[in-house]
Amino acid sequence: MEEYRKRFARNLAETGALFFNKGLILKDGRPTPYFVNLGMFRTGRQSMAMGSYFADMLVHKNLLQKTDIVLGPSYKGSAIAVATALSLYVNHGHDLLFDYDRKEAKTHGEGSGTASLFVNKTFYEGCRVFIVDDVATSMGTKYDLVERIAAEGQARGIKIHIVGIGIAIDREQTTAVHDKAGEIIDGRKGENAIQKFVGETGIPVYRVAGIRQVVQYLHEEEIPVMIEGAFRPIDDDVKAQFDGYLDTYGSGS
Repeated sequence: MEEYRKRFARNLAETGALFFNKGLILKDGRPTPYFVNLGMFRTGRQSMAMGSYFADMLVHKNLLQKTDIVLGPSYKGSAIAVATALSLYVNHGHDLLFDYDRKEAKTHGEGSGTASLFVNKTFYEGCRVFIVDDVATSMGTKYDLVERIAAEGQARGIKIHIVGIGIAIDREQTTAVHDKAGEIIDGRKGENAIQKFVGETGIPVYRVAGIRQVVQYLHEEEIPVMIEGAFRPIDDDVKAQFDGYLDTYGSGS
């Protein structure tokens, strides 16, 4: 396990961003024994740390020399893009552009007559963009952003190349399965959303860390994690619940 991934796992535990609790529900309606809230990286130090994980990943995966712009989707991705660009400059000596999108196009001020959805106007002919975001579940946000980038390139008559997408944590699970009435079918695996996205778009997806790796490391090192409202090491019972959950819903990655 690379050192930057170990640092990330420890910070997930330290900040309470990774926590275990009873009764947690995912956005898609399925139960989950754990959750990851990267909004807990909310100080200057923690933000710089988050940026360093993405910067180190770009270096480790040999992507830095292929990237001109770091782009984060609104809202959490915006902060990650800024933090990554800062870390790349401070820790690796590379001064890259960063950008993020708006929820609605700006049509006044510098946006007059352009209606651009991107804030910093960084795109240019042949530029290479690396997208950063917190998590990936259905990949819906990523599909939307890819479409927005394509539309921006078409409107401006330029080619924009997406090098890849980086996510902080991969939940390593499939999507929900619904019956004809739209109700969730418990215990059924759906699609591997990331695999489907890569197949449909041809854009590779990278991760700072997978949840299995993170939990295994914290369990082995007996690092305290927020469990039922208190910090304590992940015991065998909590680990067994986690493993059972991914046996049921995991993507097998």
